[in-house]
Amino acid sequence: MTGQPSGPTAPRPAIRLPAPAPGWAEPADVVVVGSGVAGLTAALRCAAAGLRTVVVTKARLDDGSTRWAQGGIAAALGEGDTPEQHLDDTLVAGAGLCDEDAVRLLVTEGPDAVRRLIDTGAVFDKADAAGTIALTREGGHHRRRIAHAGGDATGAEISRALVEAVRARAIRTVENALVLDLLTDAEGRTAGVTLHVMGEGRHDGVGAIHAPAVVLATGGMGQVFSATTNPAVSTGDGVALALRAGAEVSDLEFVQFHPTVLFLGADAEGQQPLVSEAVRGEGAYLVDADGARFMVGQHELAELAPRDIVAKGITGRMLEQDVEHMYLDGRHFGAEMWAERFPTILAACRAHGIDPVTEPIPVAPAAHYASGGIRTDRSGRTTLPGLYACGETACTGVHGANRLASNSLLEGLVYAERIAEAIVAAHPAGAPAPVPAEPARAETIPLLAPEQRFAIQRTMTRGAGVLRSEASLAEAAEALSALRAEAGDAAAEGAPAEAKPAEAKPAEAKPAEPGVESWEATNLLCVARVLVDSARRRTETRGCHWREDHPDRDDTHWRRHLVTRLNQDRTLSVHTTDGAGLPATVPAGETP
Repeated sequence: MTGQPSGPTAPRPAIRLPAPAPGWAEPADVVVVGSGVAGLTAALRCAAAGLRTVVVTKARLDDGSTRWAQGGIAAALGEGDTPEQHLDDTLVAGAGLCDEDAVRLLVTEGPDAVRRLIDTGAVFDKADAAGTIALTREGGHHRRRIAHAGGDATGAEISRALVEAVRARAIRTVENALVLDLLTDAEGRTAGVTLHVMGEGRHDGVGAIHAPAVVLATGGMGQVFSATTNPAVSTGDGVALALRAGAEVSDLEFVQFHPTVLFLGADAEGQQPLVSEAVRGEGAYLVDADGARFMVGQHELAELAPRDIVAKGITGRMLEQDVEHMYLDGRHFGAEMWAERFPTILAACRAHGIDPVTEPIPVAPAAHYASGGIRTDRSGRTTLPGLYACGETACTGVHGANRLASNSLLEGLVYAERIAEAIVAAHPAGAPAPVPAEPARAETIPLLAPEQRFAIQRTMTRGAGVLRSEASLAEAAEALSALRAEAGDAAAEGAPAEAKPAEAKPAEAKPAEPGVESWEATNLLCVARVLVDSARRRTETRGCHWREDHPDRDDTHWRRHLVTRLNQDRTLSVHTTDGAGLPATVPAGETP
């Protein structure tokens, strides 16, 4: 069984976002979209090989998801630990859907990739004066193998080191730029991207970068839900772009909800403060309002069970007691340990009126990480020639149905290096820039009004959150279909259609104009509809996909991956990786 793509899909006319024609263009050998650990690592390796490399990022160079990573980066660096043990823990967490060969590659190449990151300038916390890297544990790991920096600021340190390296090499960067769509040539090969620069830098407005290789490292899609640990820029842009271009995506139903996110109230929306799994790794424990440790007895690792199990444990106890959150108790750490080991978390809690030194922290699950994404092989190649993907936007097969804690930064490092090797081999430096196909071959899709973003998020949280059912997912699908229909009617008539559902705020509905907020909302709707479609089809509970109407794991029928492609008429083509028939679990006629 494998989640790897079988080969390129047939060329087809592109589906694109409505946008002005590019007013400027520049050539490159490779365009890297995203400035997290995956994107910047790929850019550095490509530039080192002499390729004209352009990095495009939606905000500032250091504003990606990587800098928010608190826990650390997992690798078999400690005495007595081995890649094989890391492999075993990853496969268990992935609940039977990991590509074992992809995981073996990750854990085998991972330690040296971390050492190269250190050579690039990243500084990790030390355990002793001799410079031994301090290692801790997180959920699902049977050994201490998590390297961290600044206590709980690992992502910020990795981001700092990579950004400094990119600037030192003077790699061309385009900041404050939303990539819109993939450009292809007449044969369907990658020819670059269109992008909209938001008023800063050398260019402004919509333009294009022509290149035979494009690397999507755009991060996650956490903003598809109301409450998430993801920054505001995580709107699934890479997955939506890939779908419109005709690439395959896989496993979008497997969205990991981090168990311990600071609870700010039932109505809190947007990015929420994360309380790192490393806090539990150092000995904090989960309790209910009565002080009972409810994870003891549910798993051999109790609070350090894989994240899907802990999230289910917390949600289950919340439902039993009809409450909105549980508590994480680390009072026994003492003030000094909180200040030295978890300064970022301590400051975030105190900013919201909670002192972990003297009181338990209220926590609840929130959307955190997409285990699925754009389907790639083990060199990051997608099913479109010249298009690559890595990091959270990709589905390499490493994470299966549930990501093992702190494997994400490692995956970004390892697979970005492999992508650079593949690009260098396939696209020699200085080759003539490809010629994009004529715009007439492209079909545009209706735009959502910016305010519909909130309707999408509330619909997804209610119907496709931690706990799902056919009823909740069908309701979500209907609501998302109504939003799409409204956008289509408004675009066709030049006036707002009657809004549905209620969250769409009919009094405010209006035809959407091209712009960053409407493009983001349209991307969110695209990934939301595919996610719901996949979640309805997978009639089992596995990893972070929890169906209350199908509570058991079904290895007989569902130890396989769902692969989705967007057709030219914007219907979905869905198949499974084992070639078996697809269960008729979704009514005919459903479209994204």
